[in-house]
Amino acid sequence: MVRSLEEWLGAPLFLRSKNGRARLVTTEAAEDALPDIRAGFDRLALGLEQLKTGSPKRVLTVTLSPSLATKWLMPRIGRFHSAWPDIDLHLDTDPKLSDFPARRIDIGVRYGPGNWPGLVAHKLADEEVFPVCSPMFLFRRQRPKRPKDLLRETLIHDLSMEGHASFPTWAAWFQKAGVSGVATACSLRTNSAAAVVQSAIDGHGVALARSLMARDDLASGRLVRLFPDISLASPFAYFIVYLAEHASLPKLVAFRDWALSEGMVS
Repeated sequence: MVRSLEEWLGAPLFLRSKNGRARLVTTEAAEDALPDIRAGFDRLALGLEQLKTGSPKRVLTVTLSPSLATKWLMPRIGRFHSAWPDIDLHLDTDPKLSDFPARRIDIGVRYGPGNWPGLVAHKLADEEVFPVCSPMFLFRRQRPKRPKDLLRETLIHDLSMEGHASFPTWAAWFQKAGVSGVATACSLRTNSAAAVVQSAIDGHGVALARSLMARDDLASGRLVRLFPDISLASPFAYFIVYLAEHASLPKLVAFRDWALSEGMVS
């Protein structure tokens, strides 16, 4: 089959060993043509998907981080199903941005700078970072009156963005609050933004939380915001992302417009 294809094209596609068998090593010409060939298959898949939109059920694969799925999407998923009962959501909770064509992903919601090569990105929300704790935590001790008072408490650190030097930390928050020589008696560290919030809800200390992750829990009273006049702007935001060639998929448009109408706020 490979030889027949090469004869039809008039050019070799794979390097061969001495016995004439094709090895799984593509020639430079094949490598150069691969992006256009892949794009062609993506367009073919899109056309087939559009032909299936009249079927009773459509599946939309959404990629997002586990924390974002837990703290934002799952509490709101009922509203999406009410608006679009004919679309089944398949959630891909890989913390890293996946290869959309390889994993057949339709759309994603991601936190970052907003420039992912090959993807269209629509900003959903900016974010800020500030201290939170549970009402139970405050009930057991005197409410801190000054930022300096937090140095006596267990501070919960979010390490999920640790590789980004510009992401807000407790040290940066204390600096903005005018507290120098930061040293705490105890700390709790986790690389999950959702676990940071849950640790605060469970009364394990004071968390420096991302506003989206803490929003629903603040609204319900499960969390209390401390020193609301002192916060740090995140250098990142939330974006909805997808391949440009899939922009007209009805099921993608439905989820994108629904997410934008939610505004990551309600």
